[in-house]
Amino acid sequence: MQVPHLNTIVIVGGGTAGWMTATALATALRGRYRIRLVESDEIGIVGVGEATIPMIQRFNTVAGIDEAEFLKATNGTFKLGVEFVNWGRLGDRYTHGFGRLGQDLWMVGFEQYWHKMRALGQARDLADYSITRAAARANKFMLPRTDLGNSPLGEITYAYHFDAGLYARHLRKLSEARGVERTEGKIVRVTQREHDGHVDAVVMENGERIEGDLFIDCSGFRGLLIEQTLEAGYEDWSHWLPCDRALAVPCESVPALTPYTRATAHKSGWQWRIPLQNRIGNGHVYCSRYISDDEAAHVLLSNLDGKPLADPRPIRFTTGMRKKAWDKNVVAIGLSSGFLEPIESTSIHMIQDSIQRLLDYFPDQGFSATDVEAFNRLSRFHYERIRDFIILHYHANQRDDAAFWQACAHMEIPATLRDKIDLFRTHGRLRRVDSELFTEVGWLQVLVGQNIHPQAYHPLVDVQSEEGIRDYMEGVADVIRQCVDFMPDHAAFIDGYCKAPKM
Repeated sequence: MQVPHLNTIVIVGGGTAGWMTATALATALRGRYRIRLVESDEIGIVGVGEATIPMIQRFNTVAGIDEAEFLKATNGTFKLGVEFVNWGRLGDRYTHGFGRLGQDLWMVGFEQYWHKMRALGQARDLADYSITRAAARANKFMLPRTDLGNSPLGEITYAYHFDAGLYARHLRKLSEARGVERTEGKIVRVTQREHDGHVDAVVMENGERIEGDLFIDCSGFRGLLIEQTLEAGYEDWSHWLPCDRALAVPCESVPALTPYTRATAHKSGWQWRIPLQNRIGNGHVYCSRYISDDEAAHVLLSNLDGKPLADPRPIRFTTGMRKKAWDKNVVAIGLSSGFLEPIESTSIHMIQDSIQRLLDYFPDQGFSATDVEAFNRLSRFHYERIRDFIILHYHANQRDDAAFWQACAHMEIPATLRDKIDLFRTHGRLRRVDSELFTEVGWLQVLVGQNIHPQAYHPLVDVQSEEGIRDYMEGVADVIRQCVDFMPDHAAFIDGYCKAPKM
């Protein structure tokens, strides 16, 4: 027997999480449900998530967002990867680039041939075999040319940098045009049904009572519904990821508009650099046990490209995840569901991932316990796998200049991460588990970039002769070089495709 459908969905909180959720639901549900979003102009948003990963293209496409118009509206630029500075040792520099690496030959992956030739001292840097890494290094960009068949120019994988506040504003316009109702004001009380504890309404400061069947908590760190009301609980991961504070500040632009995010390791944390069309976003993520707030601000302001455009804005956090992202009739999306550092630009993706999971397990009035449990199990899986990838950046270091980094190098790590590292150390093997976010190529680049190399390579590599492998790899590097030479400068491409109007 069919259980009655929901009638009203209430989204509590705006910002990137709230308006991405509203846009997605309004698009997917086609007016069959009433969607209301409640936000207060008086409550600030974190708003530092300005870098993304390639999956956001899927969200924008499904939501019917025109790429050029969205980039104009958000002062957006393109992103080909993340450059890491000083993460292995002082002076080290590598890029985690998007997309594929090299071309496979015979029975094993490209990286296995690279492992052999590196051991022989005959391999180039990994960047020479990646169109995105080589283009990032040269400050080049173009959209993929799918008409060029097998060319690396058809395989350019990219994401974006943009102003998250302007992105939310852009999504709000789309959402309201598709029927989403916005209510401005503060929530002063949350009411629950007596018989099962489900949230039945939020009460506004002006006395208005907003009822709903499904509530989506996008209220940020405080978790107004999922934690303050339902007490779902929070799992603290600061013993693995000890940074607990950040300072964010924009600064003036510089002439070179780089198509990548930069993460520079300092003595007690790291600094992000995100280039937009009109400014550069910067922030210092740090551990307060090793550095004071004033010292952290000094480090940040001493490492800007241009004049700061505001005072540093403090953010405090505890890395971890909500024990239940879905509890009763409340689903937490965004910072209300958990927090992982933006080192690999996963914050906005986690919003997108949660929205997709909600659509996959979209409820009726029955709120199946089996569906809710499946949603929470998958949420945990994705959080934990991204957590492991981020821990790798901290743990795989050889820094001897700072107590913070030495502690990270010697800490106990999750068994899932230890197994991944141990498997790689033997024959360079990497295995993506189920649908975890980061692929084998991503793990490879960080492991190698931070000086973890396998003791041997896959035995089937030796089916090919050394001369054959050398010629094959040189051929790949030569094609990549020619493709990058063909690409336009990143800034020049933006000028012709999505130049934002001057404010």
